[in-house]
Amino acid sequence: MNTSQYSKVLIVITLLFLTITTYGQSSKFKVALDAGHGGHDYGAIYHGHIEKNISLAVVLKVGKILEKNSAIDVIYTRKTDVFIDLIERANIANRADATIFVSIHCNANKNTAADGSETYVMGMSKNASNLEAAKRENSVVTLEKDYKQKYEGFDPNKPETIIGTTLIVEAYLDNSIALAGSIQNHFIDDLGKKSRGVKQAPYMVLHKAYMPRVLIEMGFISNPGEGAKLDSEEGQDEIAQSIANAIISYKKENFGSGDGDEIVKPSQKIEQTKSTVIDTLSKTKTVAKTPEVKKTEIKQEVIAGIIFKVQLSASSKKLELSPSNFNGLRNISMSGDANLYRYMYGETASYDEAKQLLQEAKSKGYTTAFLIAFKNGKKIDVKDALKQ
Repeated sequence: MNTSQYSKVLIVITLLFLTITTYGQSSKFKVALDAGHGGHDYGAIYHGHIEKNISLAVVLKVGKILEKNSAIDVIYTRKTDVFIDLIERANIANRADATIFVSIHCNANKNTAADGSETYVMGMSKNASNLEAAKRENSVVTLEKDYKQKYEGFDPNKPETIIGTTLIVEAYLDNSIALAGSIQNHFIDDLGKKSRGVKQAPYMVLHKAYMPRVLIEMGFISNPGEGAKLDSEEGQDEIAQSIANAIISYKKENFGSGDGDEIVKPSQKIEQTKSTVIDTLSKTKTVAKTPEVKKTEIKQEVIAGIIFKVQLSASSKKLELSPSNFNGLRNISMSGDANLYRYMYGETASYDEAKQLLQEAKSKGYTTAFLIAFKNGKKIDVKDALKQ
């Protein structure tokens, strides 16, 4: 990495740190909805089905459902058939200080038998099919003026040219996976859709959004049956309700329940196992679902050899571990190196007490905080810790 690229990474990381430390100060849960493509960018076109139109129709329906909840603010990257630069889509979410970013698309494949939904989180996957999907969506940047300068030399055919990706990904990956998992689970539970899993790929539109963020491929418009369903009013109503349900479920698990957090099941439901939701990504990463903490007496359920902590944030900036730097929280610890420091709050062998610590951290403004677990000093998945 040359000096110019390194400077750009430092600037981005600094902005990321500022975003993390101020993130979530508003009492509102803010959802940024992004309808893929638009204007002269039609996206995929098969059998008369046009991706830009379907994604916009579904986004507007999802937004309409969420707007009924007084605790949720909805931000749209576009509400009409217009072309929006990829970087501007992320900037819209960043300026609004959105809690989550959800980009909605349709999938396509030369194999017209391909079907099912999949949800992506940001990352440098080496999986060929994941990279091809990212290349297809990233190719939109070539429609933008001076895209090579705007995207710092990024080549949509070479995803590894995204500068600083690894550093940016780490801070929000666990929460992004939790959101993606909620979406895929609701597709199965609500609609009986075939799940192709939660996957990781280097999408430019996700790269620049500094919050938990996902890109949904609702289904294949190249598949005659699935495409017709996606392009129908009934199909769009059903999938919009399912996406809204998933967002509300994520909100309830990570931010607590509210009066308007109603889960409405679409009219038709087909039972299907959840076993296909998380693919190989789950073998290495935690699906960070933060259980709701009720105001009850702490149960000292101690798991032998396991320690829980609350991860507050991650940054390239090394901070003194004093309460003044962490909104008054004490007992702060740090791990990492000069590239990325992780700041953690508290330490306990009780899972119930850990949930209370998480609630305290969120009450201090760290709304993206989540639980992490260690066994004999080595980090392990929280789910694995609980199994023990």
